[in-house]
Amino acid sequence: MADLTASAGYQPRLGACPACDAAPLAQRLAERAEVARPASLILSLPAAHCALCITDVERALTAHPGVRGARVNLTLRRVTVDAPGLTAEDLIPVLAGIGYEAHELDPQALSATAADRAGRDLLMRIGVSGFAMMNIMILSVAVWSGAEAATRDLFHWISGAIALPTVAFAGQPFFASAWASLRARRLGMDVPISLALVLASAISVFETVHSGHHAYFDAAVMLCFFLLIGRYLDHRTRAIARSAAAELTALEVPRATLLRDGTEAVVAVADLRPGDLIRVRPGGRIPADGVITEGASEIDRALLTGETLPVPAAPGLALSAGEVNLTGPLVLRVTAAGQDSSLARLTALVEAAESARGRYTSLAERAARGYSPAVHLLAFSSFLGWFWATGDLRLAVNIAAAVLIITCPCALGLAVPAVATAASGRLFRRGLLIKDGTALERLAEVDTVVFDKTGTLTMGQPRLVDAGAIPPDMRPVARALAEASSHPLSRALAEALVDTPAAVLDQLTERPGQGVSGLWQGRLVRLGRGDWLGAADRDDAATLSSWLGIEGQPPLRVDFTDRLRPGAEDCIADLHADGRRVMLLSGDRAAPVAALARQLGITEWHAGVSPTEKADHVGRLAEGGARVLMVGDGLNDTAALARAHASISPASALDAARVASDMVLTGQDLAPVAEALVIARRATRRIRENFAISFGYNVLAVPIALAGFATPLIAALAMSTSSITVTLNALRLSGKTR
Repeated sequence: MADLTASAGYQPRLGACPACDAAPLAQRLAERAEVARPASLILSLPAAHCALCITDVERALTAHPGVRGARVNLTLRRVTVDAPGLTAEDLIPVLAGIGYEAHELDPQALSATAADRAGRDLLMRIGVSGFAMMNIMILSVAVWSGAEAATRDLFHWISGAIALPTVAFAGQPFFASAWASLRARRLGMDVPISLALVLASAISVFETVHSGHHAYFDAAVMLCFFLLIGRYLDHRTRAIARSAAAELTALEVPRATLLRDGTEAVVAVADLRPGDLIRVRPGGRIPADGVITEGASEIDRALLTGETLPVPAAPGLALSAGEVNLTGPLVLRVTAAGQDSSLARLTALVEAAESARGRYTSLAERAARGYSPAVHLLAFSSFLGWFWATGDLRLAVNIAAAVLIITCPCALGLAVPAVATAASGRLFRRGLLIKDGTALERLAEVDTVVFDKTGTLTMGQPRLVDAGAIPPDMRPVARALAEASSHPLSRALAEALVDTPAAVLDQLTERPGQGVSGLWQGRLVRLGRGDWLGAADRDDAATLSSWLGIEGQPPLRVDFTDRLRPGAEDCIADLHADGRRVMLLSGDRAAPVAALARQLGITEWHAGVSPTEKADHVGRLAEGGARVLMVGDGLNDTAALARAHASISPASALDAARVASDMVLTGQDLAPVAEALVIARRATRRIRENFAISFGYNVLAVPIALAGFATPLIAALAMSTSSITVTLNALRLSGKTR
C-alpha cells in the first residue's frame, strides 16, 4: 500500500517543424510542472494483497470525478491519488463501495521514510570490490607462476592501480564507522577491519616500491569483498523495519472541518482547540477527541478497541481520535486535539515501548565488545615481539598485518546475518517475514504467547451462521435490505444470500445507529438492532446478531459468527504441546471471547481490554519474568506489540501494527506462528555454533600467524575459509523444522 506518484505525463506535440512546437513552450513547461506536483492524498489499503487489487483500486478511483490519477504500491499497501480539490472523505467511500478498507495518511509524516539508499550503496560497493578482486587474482596467478623482476613489479603496479581506488571506495562504510568510533573514544568492530585494510594496502605499496617478492593487494580487496557481504546481509535483516510511531503519526487525520459562525473551514488538526466545533462526515476518521453535540451515526472502534460491532453514536457520546464515523454526519465539540488526543497518547506509549525494547543488544554486538580490543592488543604485541627479536621492521609489520587480518572479525560479522538470512528464507517460505535483526534471538526465548481475537485468531469478517434459519419467503427482503446498508453484518448477510434474488423495495432509508428500512408490497420491512424492532437482544450471546422484521410478523433474529483463521487450532495445539503458556486478550464482549477460548482450548482470557490495558498486561507479564510473544493486528494492539519481547502481525493488519511487530504473517494460515518458535531456537543454536567456529578458528590460526608462518595473503585466505564455513553452517537451517 505504498505511495506512488501521479501517472500523468507529458507527450510532446508532433509538428511539421521545430518552430511550430516551440510556440507553446511556456504552456508545456507549466503543464509539466503541474504534472510533477506531488499528489495531495495518500490512502492506506490494509486489505490489498494482489495484482487484481491494484487494478480494482486504480480503476475505481480514476473513474471518480475529479481524480486525475491513482497509483498503488502493493509493497507498502498505499495508494497515491492526484485529486485536486477532493478530500479523503470523498474517496474512502468509493473504495469501501468495492470492498476495500482505506485510511488517510499524512504525506508530510511519511516524507521522512527514505528509499533504501544504504542497501543500494552496499550492493554497488560489493560489485566494485568483487570485480576488482577477480581481476587482481588473475594478475596474481602470473606472479605465483614464477614472474620475476620487472614483470613481477609490473603486475604488482597494475594490481595496486586497481586495488587502491577499490579499497578507498568500497571500504568507506568501514572507514567512516571506525572514524566515528575513534572520535567517541571506543573500539568498535570496524576499527580492526579498517586497520587491516590500510595495513594490507600500505605493505603492498611498500613491497611494490622496493621490488619485493610479495604484494597483498588481492588480500586487501578480498577482505573488503567478504566484509561487505556480511554488512549487506545484516542490512537486509533490518531494512524492512520502520518506526511504528511514525506510522501512527501518519495515520492521524491531518485536517478537520471546523464550524465557525455557521461556516465550514478546513484547518489543520494541530490548530484545533478545546471547545471548537468540528463536522465529521460519514466514512471519515475522527480527527480529535470530542463529544457529539449533533447527529446520530455508528462508530467503528475495531482498530482502537477490538470491538466487533459498531457502536451507536448520539449526542453526549465521547469519541476518540482515530475512530471511524460510519453512517451519519456528526458535529463534535473538541475536548483534546493534536498531542493531547488519545491517539497521540497511544503513539507516545508505542515510542516508549520501542525505546525500551531497543536496548536489547544482539549476540554479535555483545561478543564484539571484548573482541576488538583483544585483536588490537594481539597485533601490537606481535609487532613489538618480532621487532625486538629480529630488529627487522619490515618483517614485524608483515607479521602484525597477518595477525590483524587473520583475526579480522569477518566470520564474527557473518555469524548472525548469515543465520538470520537463512532463517528468514525458511520462515518466508512458511509465510512469515522477519523484520528485525534481533527478532530470532528474542523469539527463541519466548515462553508465553498472547493473542488478540478479532483479525488475529479470527478473520475479522462476520458470516451468517445458518442461512436456512431465514424462511424462504423472507430471504429476498433480507437481501434487499442488507444491500442497502454498509454495516458489516449487512454486508455479511448480503454475501450469504447472493444466490437469492433481491426483492424490490420502496423508500429505502438507513437510520444511523439503528438499521435500514423500506416498503415491500406496502408493508414496512426493517433490518437492524433488536431494540429498534422491539425485540429483546441478549448481551451475553456468544454470536453477533441482527434482526429482520416484516410488518405483521414477529422479528427474526439473524445470527453471525466470526470465521476462525485457518491454522488457529493447530497453532494453539502446537504451542500447548511445546509447554508454552497461551493467553487471549480482546477488546470484544465477554461472551464471544469466552466461546472462542473454549473452542481453541485457551484457559486464560480477558475481554473488554483497552489498548492501554493490553500494553499494561503484557508489561506485568514481563515484570513477572515471562518472555511474551504478542500476536495482534489492530491499532489497539500496537502498544502491546511494541512492548512485548517479540511480536507478530498478520499481513491484513493495520499499517501501524505491522510496523510495530518483529514479524509479519504473509498468509492467512496461523500455524507458522508455532513453527517460528522452533526455527528461532534452531537459529539461535546456529548463531552460537558460528561463534564457536569463529573463535575456534582464531585459536588455531592466530598462533600460526604469530609464529610468522602466515603472510597477509594466507591470512586473507584463512579468513575467507572461516567465513564460508560460517555461511555453510547457517544454511543447515533450510532443513526440516522438527
